[in-house]
Amino acid sequence: MSVVLTEIAGGVATITLNRPESRNALNPELAAAFPAAIIECDRRDDVLAIILTGADPAFCAGFDLRELSARERGSEPNPAPPYRAAIPPHTKPIIGAINGAAVTGGFEIALACDFLIASERARFADTHARVGLLPGWGLTVMLPEVIGIRRAKQLSLSGAFLDARTALDWGLVNEVVEHDQLLVRATTIATQIAANPANSVQAVMALYDEVAELAPPDAWTVENERARVWIAARFDRAGLGERREQIVETGRRLAGGPYSASDQDE
Repeated sequence: MSVVLTEIAGGVATITLNRPESRNALNPELAAAFPAAIIECDRRDDVLAIILTGADPAFCAGFDLRELSARERGSEPNPAPPYRAAIPPHTKPIIGAINGAAVTGGFEIALACDFLIASERARFADTHARVGLLPGWGLTVMLPEVIGIRRAKQLSLSGAFLDARTALDWGLVNEVVEHDQLLVRATTIATQIAANPANSVQAVMALYDEVAELAPPDAWTVENERARVWIAARFDRAGLGERREQIVETGRRLAGGPYSASDQDE
């Protein structure tokens, strides 16, 4: 079977790491195949959001240590990718659906997603120090941004596992759901994203990425400039009324939901 499975429906691509017998550990084949699948889905016009998950029982156990230990000293587990993080640059949102353990390299893959929905069975650990390696996919950059430097150091230096509920409390994941509802929930969110104008979604994504590299005063300036240019050149005034009605109608269908007609006037 393929080490990566891809399904596309309703504007949503679901990419599954598929080495369950090895807890989806990264061998050279999988390490090459899952970024290629992301790149392909990101290029497709019929894909507006991407879900990345693993075949049970794990999300990804990091690099396959049996394969890594067989290599000669000085060789790399994989050629260095032409991008910094574990996931290639992308214009479509990537939702990490964390179904089990996300360890070391698998933790870095999870961190590189745009946000995470976790099963109650999800666990996170950075065992680089424990196995005698150093992070190379941005963990020491991304993890402190998400949970703070002190908690990040605690995880990396101890190699301890973080359970799903604590990950939620620490802000690492957005939601924790029952295991059998994980893909249901991730697909619901992805479908909501896919229902929005694709050019707006991708522009907001790009803006988040752009300002993340800037100091706050510069970030404020860039956001304001991008907004003004967008309104002048790209804003679809003709379709605004229809979109507003669609949003209001969606809000009405959500029992006890946060939307009302007055919420849509901004």
